[in-house]
Amino acid sequence: MRTRDSVKREVRVAGKQQAGAETRDRLIDAAAETIRSQGYAGTSARAIAKAAEVNSALVFYHFGGVDALLLAALDRSSEQRMATYRQAVEKAANLEELVQTASEIYRADLEGGHITLFSEMVGASIARPELRAEITARSEPWIDFIEQALDRVIGGSPLAKLLPPRDLAYAAITFYLGVNLFTHLDADRTRTEALFNLAERVAPRARLLTMRLPGRRKPGSTPKAITE
Repeated sequence: MRTRDSVKREVRVAGKQQAGAETRDRLIDAAAETIRSQGYAGTSARAIAKAAEVNSALVFYHFGGVDALLLAALDRSSEQRMATYRQAVEKAANLEELVQTASEIYRADLEGGHITLFSEMVGASIARPELRAEITARSEPWIDFIEQALDRVIGGSPLAKLLPPRDLAYAAITFYLGVNLFTHLDADRTRTEALFNLAERVAPRARLLTMRLPGRRKPGSTPKAITE
């Protein structure tokens, strides 16, 4: 039987858990904002805590260190973007629409700061080998996502035989990172935009290469019944 004291203890524990969850959320948000504005080199426990308006010791209490907190920020950003972009990509019915969607995704990531967050973590992993495996693991879901989108649109076509979706997915991730780094040099983004405009012009010209070869079923379709 629950006593009044036990109920009070449960309430106190629940209150502490809620407060802890709120503090974690504030630290994650602050970490993302700090690395976007100050870069990895300027992102310390003190800087994050100042942005979150909490004691810097809480960074270590909740996450064990700055890198773990930054990875948590990257995870949250990726999860939110994956959910949003999956819906957008699924609406693309052909290569032209997929390229257009990819251009919109890049611009949204650039404006939202996710590219900066991801690129800063990739750059940090060069000097901090312990981060490499973590970043690689977080890249895989995106490579799979891109591969699935490409396979749905061009799978079974001459273009897919020439450029397998998995290889194109790796190329897309590499391009994504490279363009972001170049964007910092290209202040007005004219050269970066030119690359996407070129891709959008080339996509319609590849229409014949994206026509599926005989025998390739569209995803979700059912095979025709065999009749005698």
